[in-house]
This record gives sequence, C-alpha cells and structure tokens, in this order.
Amino acid sequence: MKRTLLLTSLIFFLQSIAFNLYSQDLTQTVRGSIKDKDSRISLIGATVAIYKDSTLLMGAATDVDGYFKIENVPIGRYTVIASFLGYSQIVLPNIIVNSGKEVLLPLAMEESIMKMEEIQITAARNRGEAMNEMATVSARTFSVEETERYAGSRGDPARMASNFAGCQGADDSRNDIVVRGNSPLGILYRVEGVDIPNPNHFAVSGSSGGPISILNNKVLGTSDFFTGAFPAEFGNSTAGVFDIKMRNGNNEKFEFTGQLGLFGTELTAEGPISRKKRSSFIVNYRYSTLVFFGFLGVNLGTTATPYYQDASFKLNFPLKKGGNISFFGLGGASSIDILISEQKPDEVEIYGDTDRDQFFKTKMGVVGANYSKSLNASTFTKFTIATSVEIQNSYHQLLYQQTDMSGAFVLDADGLIVIDSLVDKLRYNFQIGKTSANYYINKKFGARHVVKAGFTSDYYRFNMIDSVYNDGTTYDWSVRWDHKGDAVLFQPYLLWKFRISEKLVLNTGLHSQYFSLNNSFSAIEPRAGFRYDLNEKNTINVGLGLHSQLQPMYTYFYHISDGGGGYIQHNKGMDFTKSVHYVLGHDYRLGRNMRIKTEAYYQQLYNIPVTVQPSSFSLVNQGSGFSRFFPDSLENKGTGENYGLEVTVEKFFSKKFFFMLTVSLFESFYKGSDGVKRDTDFNGNYATNLLASREFQWGGNKSFSVGAKITAAGNKRYGPVDTTATVAQGEIVYEDATRNSLQLKPYFRADLKLNYKVNQKKVTHEIGIDIVNLLNTKNILKLTYAPDPSDPSAPAIREEYQLGLLPIFYYKLDF
Repeated sequence: MKRTLLLTSLIFFLQSIAFNLYSQDLTQTVRGSIKDKDSRISLIGATVAIYKDSTLLMGAATDVDGYFKIENVPIGRYTVIASFLGYSQIVLPNIIVNSGKEVLLPLAMEESIMKMEEIQITAARNRGEAMNEMATVSARTFSVEETERYAGSRGDPARMASNFAGCQGADDSRNDIVVRGNSPLGILYRVEGVDIPNPNHFAVSGSSGGPISILNNKVLGTSDFFTGAFPAEFGNSTAGVFDIKMRNGNNEKFEFTGQLGLFGTELTAEGPISRKKRSSFIVNYRYSTLVFFGFLGVNLGTTATPYYQDASFKLNFPLKKGGNISFFGLGGASSIDILISEQKPDEVEIYGDTDRDQFFKTKMGVVGANYSKSLNASTFTKFTIATSVEIQNSYHQLLYQQTDMSGAFVLDADGLIVIDSLVDKLRYNFQIGKTSANYYINKKFGARHVVKAGFTSDYYRFNMIDSVYNDGTTYDWSVRWDHKGDAVLFQPYLLWKFRISEKLVLNTGLHSQYFSLNNSFSAIEPRAGFRYDLNEKNTINVGLGLHSQLQPMYTYFYHISDGGGGYIQHNKGMDFTKSVHYVLGHDYRLGRNMRIKTEAYYQQLYNIPVTVQPSSFSLVNQGSGFSRFFPDSLENKGTGENYGLEVTVEKFFSKKFFFMLTVSLFESFYKGSDGVKRDTDFNGNYATNLLASREFQWGGNKSFSVGAKITAAGNKRYGPVDTTATVAQGEIVYEDATRNSLQLKPYFRADLKLNYKVNQKKVTHEIGIDIVNLLNTKNILKLTYAPDPSDPSAPAIREEYQLGLLPIFYYKLDF
C-alpha cells in the first residue's frame, strides 16, 4: 500500500508538470573542443556538423584555440560528425540534447596515414571501441548514458559492465564482477590516471566491490573497461581494468542537477571559475536515503539502516601554450549497525552473522592533481600526483540468548529474544594510505608511429590492528594483526603503436612491476596485439600479454605465534600472482548501427598462493562477499586456467531502439596444493544477458522510455558440508576433498526500467523507476548454518537467497 501511494504521488507530480507546459521551441547549445589524439594540440578549422537522421541541420568550425560552438539546437537526438583534412573522421551518434544542460563534447582526432585525404571511420566501427588507442582486444568504452540506460544498473559502472560478454555479478547485494571466471580480486580501478582503493561503500578489506558505488556518474566522462590482454600501461591486475575519466565542468555557464531517490539525495553543481581563462569546476554531494526502504516495506536483506555519504569534484585550469592543470577528488564514508539483539526471530539477515551485534564503518578517499602539456606538434606529456586512504573499522559483541527448558527462545513483550548478556568478541581497524605518481610522455613519429613511455609509483603506508576474544584456545584476547609499516609498488612501461596501413595496426608494449615489501619483481611482461580490417564489414583482432598482481594487502600481515611469546608474519613473502592472456576476436558490422562481436580466449594462471599443507585452498577463490579470510601458511605454487567463447550481438541506439545480447560460455579451473584439478568457485559455465530499450517521443518536449533486461547464468560452485566441523565451529564448513563438486541452482533475473522526461525552458525533469528482480525470483546466494533451538528437528543448514524484488525510484532535475 505504501509503495502504491508513493508511486501515485510521483506520477501525479510529473503530470502536473506536463499540464503546465506551454508550447514553444526548446533549444540548447552544443559546443566543445577538438585536439590531435596523440599530441593534444588544438586543431584549427576542423568542422563539426549536426545531423538529424541523414539531414544536415547545422554546423560550425573550430576557432584558433580549437573550440567550436553551435547554438539554438532543437532538443532531441542527433549524430555529430567532426572532420579535418588529413585526419580520420569522428562520428558520434545519439547525442542527446536536453533543455536543462548544454552538451559539451571534448573530441580527439587521429591523424590519417594517407596524407591530404579525409578517411572516414564509420559510426559502426567506432561505436563501443575503447578510447585507448593501444587497446586492440577485450576493451570497450562506456558512457554516462549507458550506466543510466541499462535496466538494473542503478547508475553504477560496475553493475553496467556486468552485462558485457565475459562478465557477471557475484552477488545481487554487491557490485563485484567476475570476469572470465576470475575472482573479483583481479579488478583494478584507475581514476584520472592513478590506481585507487576500492571505490565502494561498506567495502571489506581486500575486495574490489561493495553494495553501493562511490563513483557518481554525474561527474564521470566517457571511460574504458578492459577484460583481458590490456595495454602495458596497466599493471597489478589479472582480470579487468576500469579506466575512469572525470569530466570537466561547464566553463561558460552555471548548471545544476538535483536528484532525489531511494539510494540517495544528491546535488551536482558546475560552472566557470573564469570565463576568460576557460577554467571550470564540477562538484557532487550525495547522502543516503535508504531509510525510505523501511517505510516502503522493501526487504534489503537486513533490518539495519545503512548510512553513507560521498562527494566528488574536479577543478580544471587551461594554461597558455598548450598546458593544463586540474585538481580532482572523490571519497565516501559509510556505517551500519547490525543489531541482532533487536531483531525478531523471523527477521532475515544476509549481511552479518546471526549470533552477534556488529558495528561496521568504512571510509575511502582520493585527491590529486594533473598537469599536462603539448610540448610541440608531435609530443604530449602528463604528470599526476595523488594521495588516497581506505579505512575499515569493525566491532562485534557476541549474544547469549535466553532459552526455556524446551530450548525455545524466550521472547519479551515486543517479540524480541531476551538477551542474557553481550560479550565483546572482535575489534579491528585497518588503514592503508597511499601516495601515487603517474608520468608519461607520448611521442608521434609521423602518422604511422606512436611511442608512449611512463611509470606509476605507489607508496603505501599500513596501520592494521585486529584482536579476537576466545579464539578457541584461550579465554582471553588474541591479536591477529598488529602491523605498521610501508612499501613501494613501482611499475614502468613502454608502448609502441605501428599503423602499418589504414587496415593493419600493431600495438606492442613492455611492463615491469616491483614491490619493495618482499622484493617481488616481475622484470618483463610483454604485451602485444594487432587489428586487421579485412573489409568494411569484417575486422580480426589478436591480443596476448603477461600480467601480474599483488595479493590483498591485509593477507601479508596476518600473523601466528612463534611459540616463544612472539609472532611470525608467515605470508609476508608471497609473490605476485601471474596470468598469461591469449585472445582472438572478430567483429562483423551489419550496417551502421549493428554488429556481432566474437572473442575466444585462454588464460593460464600460475604463482597463485595455496597452503603449504596439502589442501583444496587457493586464493583464486577469494574476493567476493563481506568476509575476510585467515589463511594458513601459503606459497606461490597454485595454478589455474580459464577459457571460453563470448558473443555479443548489439544494435546501437538508433530509430529510438536499442538491444544487446551477450552469451558467454566458459570454464574456470584451478589446482590447490593437493594437486587436484577443480572448478573454481566462480565457474558458472555460462552467462547470458538480453537488454533492450525503446524510446517514445511526443509533443516535441516529452519522452518515455521502457528498458528491460533478462539474465540467465550458471551459479557458484560449492561442496558437501562437513556436518561435524560445522556444528563445532557454528558456521558452514565444507569437506576439503570434495570442494566445488556441486553447483547451486541456475541464476535467473528479470529487470525493468521506466523513465519519463519532460523538457521546459532551461529545465529538464526526469522521473523513473528501476525494478530489480521484477519476478521476485529466489536465487540462492549461499548455504548458512542457522539451527533453531525451538525446533531441533528443523534443518540447521539452510539456503540463503539473494535480493528479492527491489523498486528504485528517482526524480532528477537539470537546470
């Protein structure tokens, strides 16, 4: 009833806006800049044309500083084409012009190797390809519009990327990504040129995901996502890379966005700092409103209310003679108190243990500065420096609940279980600070050769403390982590792009990686790829590379007793995990707006940490969920392999319609120290996504969009439960020898997104609802041990389900 009332109120509100509209022609300004892709010098006299279908609407040319401006463009969807003599043409379809905000297009053009001739790269070839010119396989660009268009994505880049071929989510309540059967630990986030800590609220140490992203799409620019054989400038990752760009604010007029939704209330502001110098700012702030879910009666898997807030900003200052300096930052803080002592017996808790009260807080943040300069017509250089921090703090109190003579819980007048006592159980505080530097120089030797050389350097500072009461050997506090120290991760690289002809491109590179904590060193990691255009419709891509990655930082400092009153950090010497990637791809373009992309891959993993004592344990299975792990002595002797086939059939948005079908067939295996070949936890064997969206327009200023997504995938692996050990430890323990011999039931989910937009003079209203798990399908998340003292005959081992139906409302205002 509450949900119906809220939805009715929202619809009534939007209708009142529509009824008060007056008929008029609504227009907006489209402007931007055009630079050389390699040297970043401004291109003077480049032409920019706006097309409605195939009809030329209007156009402009860049001025002496490389800027263009087209005013009085009617609202709607357009194709923008940029051309310049001696350069490959840029085709940008589906540029949305709304009345609330100007359209800003920072463009970079690539010099053609056929001089004095304009070579057009068709829209179909450009669409979806990565912006990074050194990438030839397993790479895709994504825009803010895509994070909003895909049903179930919630404006989150990670959840959006889980729809791509080879990718799938690990847990509906989190945005961890499994790429080609690899653990989510293999995902790297890079923002504005520097590697950053996990950019999610409620992030657990060593993970790459979380329930809610701190990355806000209101401040993001067009970015890249890589799923294998990535260029040599990227290191410390074996699975995938997000290369995130933050956009510049409007440098001519002030603009604002306000949004009210069930995941947060936020405000974005942008505008000029100095119109004369073209400097600008953009800033965003968001505060959680998840408390509304309780009002609506929506089950999030917990009765606790999560609190969080985050902010992002970028200040941009163009300098004279081709220079530019910018300052950027993002960060967030979150907390949740899971009070089992205040829950009723029938209430569900999937985020925490059911025998204790848990208090969990996290923080992360990064601030930095970029300086870039075009040294001459063929050389560009950029230097970035940043500092970041991540903090996790947790406190647990064990519950002793009162039972009667029959073993049933004793309830008070409010229906709560009577608590005999609360005993402190666990406390930890993990802090990792980091100072990062990234430098590169890009040199173009004619139109055929581009060389890029640079390095990334990260100086880590650690402060970790963890203690637990009554660990099974003593009724006292036992310290598991107690470490303060520092370390350096240094990664130099070199790349070379050779455009052999207009149809054949070769990319090669070398990467190296050194970690000072234990002198881990990967001297030479070769990377290579080439792309060959067979004809206008067919392209073949090949890529390969050696990649290495650190282990989760906290695992280096977990310690055990040395038997003499001291302790030993028994895993401090762990080396990098390594992975060799091989990829073969084919692109088939069916006209301007549709393509079929196929990729086959093989990944050979080695140097994976496994236990010294023979067992099925391997670090390749860790990295998803809200739990840390406490490993025995490990050594880098584990191996693994992933291989599969991926197909993407995609019709890009045209004629008010879009669809994408992705099919991934894969295998993912590993060997622990017992030498047995097993399925990894993430070997689901298949994943299929079907997405579609249709837009309806009327009245010249109103549009309604319907989007849908269907996901079907194989679920996680698990094994038979060791009942005796489970009862003794009070949590699920699996038999070691038969690990991952079973598989949870297949995963299925349908999502629906409805969106209504109204343009007024200088204002755009947008209201929508994203319904996650529309059919309320019960997908199994894991097994849990939860005995019922009031009914000893009830099964103590139960299936725990992922999120049910989740409606996400929002209202957005651009002005």
